[in-house]
Amino acid sequence: MSGERDLRTLLSGLRPELNPGRYVFTTVPGSAVPAGVGPVVTVTEAEGLTLVLPEKEAIAAGLPHDFAAAWITLRVHSAPDAVGLTAAVSLALTDAGLSCNVVAGFHHDHLFVPYGRAAEAVRVLEALAAESSPEPGRGPV
Repeated sequence: MSGERDLRTLLSGLRPELNPGRYVFTTVPGSAVPAGVGPVVTVTEAEGLTLVLPEKEAIAAGLPHDFAAAWITLRVHSAPDAVGLTAAVSLALTDAGLSCNVVAGFHHDHLFVPYGRAAEAVRVLEALAAESSPEPGRGPV
């Protein structure tokens, strides 16, 4: 099933969902995930394996980290080749002074924002969706 490509449809259908918990970014040498951790994201880089995982798991495994993030899933099903979604979302969050790390999955885009500002980030994304709706205030049709 292919995802949506139309930017206005994507934006009006964002439906940001805040996942429970605190998440952190860390790295380990090589390419193996350490025992006892279940990352929600992995990225292989020349310097090692980046993991995004629940903070409690990082602490239990003794993995260093310094950025506590909230994980927001954009529930709209975006196509991997859709143009402009990441830019529009990033701009809205930038305008609110919010940092954001974006990870694209096959079905959805996932945002990692400062943990203490998660509710604000969701409000910004909901406002972006409302502004992008064909009829202001109605959301996706």
